[in-house]
Amino acid sequence: MMSETGTRTHECLREADSLEFGRELGARLRAGDLVLLAGPLGAGKTVLVKGIAAGMGVTGPVTSPTFVIARVHRPGGDDGTTLVHVDAYRLTALDELDDLDLDTDLTDAAVVVEWGEGVAERLGDEYLVVRLHRRDDDVREITLEPHGTSWAERIVS
Repeated sequence: MMSETGTRTHECLREADSLEFGRELGARLRAGDLVLLAGPLGAGKTVLVKGIAAGMGVTGPVTSPTFVIARVHRPGGDDGTTLVHVDAYRLTALDELDDLDLDTDLTDAAVVVEWGEGVAERLGDEYLVVRLHRRDDDVREITLEPHGTSWAERIVS
C-alpha cells in the first residue's frame, strides 16, 4: 500500500514473507545505496537483512553484527554489489560512526544499518528508512520511507 507521502507498507505474516520482502528489496540495491532499519528488538531487522543479502546474491551466513559493529558480505558472482551490514545499537557517539568510514563504503557497496535512524542519515542525501513493527498478532509491518528522488522512484513498483 502506497501513501501520499511516498511511504509503502507491507504485511509479513510469516518469517518467510519477511525474507521474500528482503529479497525483493535486495535485488534493487546497488553500490551507493544507504538503507536504515528502524524498529524495536525482535521486530525482524536481521531476518530482513538475510533476505536483502539473498536478493543481492550474497553467499555465506548473514548474522547480526551487534558485537563486531559491521560485517562485509560479498556477492557470489563477479557482477554483484557488496553488502555492508552495520549494527549501530552499541554506538554511543557520532564520531564512532565516523570511525567505521562508511562514507567510503558507500561508493563501492550498499550499506544497511540496523538501529541507524538518528545516526546514519548524514552519510547521504538519498537513503531509505525501513520501519519494522511487530504487532500483537506477531505479524510484521514493514514500512518503506524514501528520502530523495532516487528512492521515491524505486519503491513505487
